[in-house]
Amino acid sequence: MENKESIKNLTPEDLREAVKSCGEPAFRAKQIERWLWRGLAGSFDEMTDLSKGLREKLGQTHNVDALTLDKEIKSSDGSRKFIFNLYDGAKIESVLIPADGLRTLCVSSQCGCALACGFCLTGRRGLIRNLTAGEILDQIILARRALRPDDALTNIVMMGMGEPLMNFDSVAQALKVITGESGMGMSYRRITVSTSGIIRKMGDFGRLGLAKLAVSLNSPDNEIRSQIMPVNKKNPLPDLMAACRRHPLRPRERITFEYVMLDGVNDAESDARALAALVADIPCKINLIPFNEFPGAKYRTPPGDRVDRFRRVLLNNNIDALVRQSRGADISAACGCLGGE
Repeated sequence: MENKESIKNLTPEDLREAVKSCGEPAFRAKQIERWLWRGLAGSFDEMTDLSKGLREKLGQTHNVDALTLDKEIKSSDGSRKFIFNLYDGAKIESVLIPADGLRTLCVSSQCGCALACGFCLTGRRGLIRNLTAGEILDQIILARRALRPDDALTNIVMMGMGEPLMNFDSVAQALKVITGESGMGMSYRRITVSTSGIIRKMGDFGRLGLAKLAVSLNSPDNEIRSQIMPVNKKNPLPDLMAACRRHPLRPRERITFEYVMLDGVNDAESDARALAALVADIPCKINLIPFNEFPGAKYRTPPGDRVDRFRRVLLNNNIDALVRQSRGADISAACGCLGGE
């Protein structure tokens, strides 16, 4: 792929200006958007209702795709991991998860991650760079091309590599395309953005109203959370919970709290009671995620019976909780295992 900017990086306003600079009326931008986000076009030549002259002019300055597919790896459980090449030679990963009649794509927002959470392999790479809006969106487009025509994506979760709220501008631009009528037209109810708790950006995200919020919580104790998630030192648990209480929710909408269970660290019944008290006044559900071990990890997966007891404590305290089954473990596609290379 030539090192030209992808047209998918352009905002709708920028796209209209690009079309006008080619001597064409602005409405041509709407046609291009339909080809990009609904037609899944991989080249300007596929945009057959545009003049040949316009297609040639656009092709001189822009690529269509922001990513190229390096390889696809299939799991025995039906999950599929896509490894994508960025224009600068770096790689990112996305995971397609089929389950319960749904097809969920787990999308990355950064190449690498700066937060160094102890339970996440991605953080060991450090942050290489933020992704552009086009690179975020192309994970969806290229995954949709890989599906059969009648197997549309049903859900998108930004829970892959990186911290979405530390790449807020690109994530916001991508969400506008994903939910926009001239974009992919998906309902916000089908989109979830997960954060480790970047408080200064949570308000901006809430005001967007374009996706549901998930918060990676992982301990009801401020000191322990700081040990396993260094981000907590600048975004302490009491302040994070206050931000969650301020988060605007539509009727029947809830915040999802993700809780990675670590053997002997945060999985005791006393932790469950403290967690129930911590979230008692927040409309929420809790996803319990037994730790997915990887080479060199300092944590271990807790026994299944301890996970079950933890969940029962939450349920007995009227907290909706479920144990999230890991998918794609045999291809290093499970939660916390992306980007290990």
